[in-house]
Amino acid sequence: MPRFTFHTDPGHGWLEVPLAMLRDLNIHNKISAYSYKDAVNAYLEEDCDAALFLAAFALKHGLPPNLNHAYSSMNSFIRNLHPYQG
Repeated sequence: MPRFTFHTDPGHGWLEVPLAMLRDLNIHNKISAYSYKDAVNAYLEEDCDAALFLAAFALKHGLPPNLNHAYSSMNSFIRNLHPYQG
């Protein structure tokens, strides 16, 4: 079972997910510009996009994914990435 990292800083949180997995779950066009991405991963904002992914993952696999948590006391590197565009 894949394991995903939930990144948080003092102001917000994002779930790190491979871009290919968003396409596999057919939700890549439903992710908002409040999420971010790099060349390999999407960082799904915690309020809506992460919940969308978690629900789609559980529906396909029959159970929720395993999560690791990574906290930064400073602004996360994620804030410097490009906004997600499906």
